[in-house]
Amino acid sequence: MQTSIKQDAAMVTISLVGRFDFNTHRDFRAAYEPLISDDSCRALTVDFSGVDYLDSSALGMLLMLRDKMGGCGKDVVLSGVQGNVKQVLEIANFSKLFRIS
Repeated sequence: MQTSIKQDAAMVTISLVGRFDFNTHRDFRAAYEPLISDDSCRALTVDFSGVDYLDSSALGMLLMLRDKMGGCGKDVVLSGVQGNVKQVLEIANFSKLFRIS
């Protein structure tokens, strides 16, 4: 999986490309951890438009992200969700935990 980060004022977007699974947990964590203490970041969008697969460990990583960002009062939005990725998130009831656009 490849990650790229784009900041636009107080909104940061992490774009993901490829498979989002256990093997990518270090890359994902490295992308968001600096944002936890960054006061200029008020909200985070995770762009899934380039993700074609995610597994249960990816769901756990998203929950960890939500807990860490929420603890700092920062909102997390999941965007570009489609296909199998959308289906997995729906089955896991992530729409109750995240704003999905």
